[in-house]
Amino acid sequence: MPAWNAAWREQALPELAAREWDVIVVGGGISGAGILLEAARRGWRCLLIEQRDFAWGTSSRSSKMIHGGLRYIAKGQFGLTRDSVRERQRLLAEAPGLVEPLSFIMPHYRGEFPGPRVFGGLLTLYDALAGRRDHRFYPRQQLRYLAPGLKDDGLLGGSRFADALTDDARLVLRVLDEARADGGEALNGLRVVELTRENGKVCGLLAEDRESGRRFGFRAGAVALATGAWAESLRQAGGGERIRPLRGSHLLLPAWRLPVAHAFSFMHAEDRRPVFVFPWEGATVVGTTDLDHDNGLDDDARISQREFDYLLAACAQQFPMARIGAQDVLSTWAGVRPVVSNGGAAKKPSDEKREHMLWSEPGCVTLAGGKLTTFRLLALEVLHACAPMLGRSVDECDDHLFHAQPEVELPGLSQPQQRRLAGRHGRALPELARLLGELGSERIGATDYLWAELAWAAEGELVLHLDDLLLRRTRLGLLLPNGAAGELPAIRALCQPRLGWDDARWEREEMEYLALWRRCYSLPGMD
Repeated sequence: MPAWNAAWREQALPELAAREWDVIVVGGGISGAGILLEAARRGWRCLLIEQRDFAWGTSSRSSKMIHGGLRYIAKGQFGLTRDSVRERQRLLAEAPGLVEPLSFIMPHYRGEFPGPRVFGGLLTLYDALAGRRDHRFYPRQQLRYLAPGLKDDGLLGGSRFADALTDDARLVLRVLDEARADGGEALNGLRVVELTRENGKVCGLLAEDRESGRRFGFRAGAVALATGAWAESLRQAGGGERIRPLRGSHLLLPAWRLPVAHAFSFMHAEDRRPVFVFPWEGATVVGTTDLDHDNGLDDDARISQREFDYLLAACAQQFPMARIGAQDVLSTWAGVRPVVSNGGAAKKPSDEKREHMLWSEPGCVTLAGGKLTTFRLLALEVLHACAPMLGRSVDECDDHLFHAQPEVELPGLSQPQQRRLAGRHGRALPELARLLGELGSERIGATDYLWAELAWAAEGELVLHLDDLLLRRTRLGLLLPNGAAGELPAIRALCQPRLGWDDARWEREEMEYLALWRRCYSLPGMD
């Protein structure tokens, strides 16, 4: 396959615009990536375009969980839960190193709901839907060993159950890479100006290259809009359900300040909403909130002071001895969930169902809502809706998401490191092996990232801006203090020649990245 970088993009863009496509997917999050993959593996001529960067929206700022949605059982959404737990098991089997199992613990306290018996019944049903039993109850004394520092007053014990965790942005990149291997194409930095219509039917779109300002027309038999919270910006408005953008914000703490080996789920004392504290990428995450996002969608979402205080209060409530304060927070992130609502303004955000919908008009299908875990099933639904517009069917094919990985020696790395790289990079392992031979296996700061990974992202993962590299291709901007400011000279030496940027371009990118980090990924008010 040809190089996938900014130089390739500049050369390929006019030629890709001149082609006739079966389907053009708009939106480079996990839903759009999944649609591109399922179309490509069936031989459809398919292209994905994303207005900012792959996974720029919700798909790099989720809670990172691949889970069945235990709380959806309580809302009667059994089908959603069944599909989710089965897809969770598929991803665990096919993407070790990228999707990893994680045990969750729900502590139970005297007089609080749900108690051990009610929650145990819920877990029995949860496991039955997954086709495997994987939960148990730990009485108070045993739980103290599993969870030192947990609030002890009134503690009865805790229920352990199984789910999984991922790096959501890397999952998007891995799916896009598989789609490209099957003949799909993907471009970032293209903003759709409008859908083009002939005789009342969508027949393509007009897009603007955010890098050059040039506009290109694209033609397709069908357009699939998978733009998440932006779903209503392009489609013809209709009645009934609407997108309700809901913001979920998170804190990231150094692991040594709040070390946890499990994910802990508990009810926040303020509003009885579930909150999580869990290990991720060698750090500890506290999240999430659930509020209406009233700010504009075109800027990076950011945590509010109210949400920041709410999550610190969650730490104080459940881990009082840790005494977590604002000074301990490494970074924050906020994502906007595209929740489908019937327009009931009085309904609390957390009471909204998380099921998806398809909205169709001639030549265009819009996916509204959906979950990270079930992206494959959502993609198949979209293809079935697009197929009649193309006069074709959705053929059955091997339901494995990922190709077999090449056998590659990665010298100098431990087995966990090799597993991690294989899960995150798949077919790119030979390129990583080349860079490991050149750069060695040194890690970046206290993170698990290798300098070779960073070099590969700069060379071959279509990085257009510095925040693409540090917030999505890698998570160095979240995991290192001050957005990795202390490592920027070394990052520049390694990546600037690989990105093809001159000194003026790098300095501008660095200034804009640090301003973005202070505004949207640090503590509230830092800008």
